[in-house]
Amino acid sequence: MNITDVRVRKIAKEGKMKAVVSVTIDDEFVVHDIKVIEGEKGLFIAMPSRKSTDGEYRDIAHPINTATRDKLQSIVLDAYEKAEDVAEV
Repeated sequence: MNITDVRVRKIAKEGKMKAVVSVTIDDEFVVHDIKVIEGEKGLFIAMPSRKSTDGEYRDIAHPINTATRDKLQSIVLDAYEKAEDVAEV
């Protein structure tokens, strides 16, 4: 799996959600609405989710293992940091 494009849409409002990201995999598959969240321990990503009938949110698309999640999170957060640097200039 190669992540071939990351598009960051920063959120202007104050709050914990800092950006919404779309990731393209192998120039063939896109996952939209990955959220960049500011948590107590720093930034992390939340995968796209939907509210179920029991009121809980369930991921629509997500990595199957920790290594893939870590790789995806690293790439997304790097892209977010670069977008932050460009905004400050």
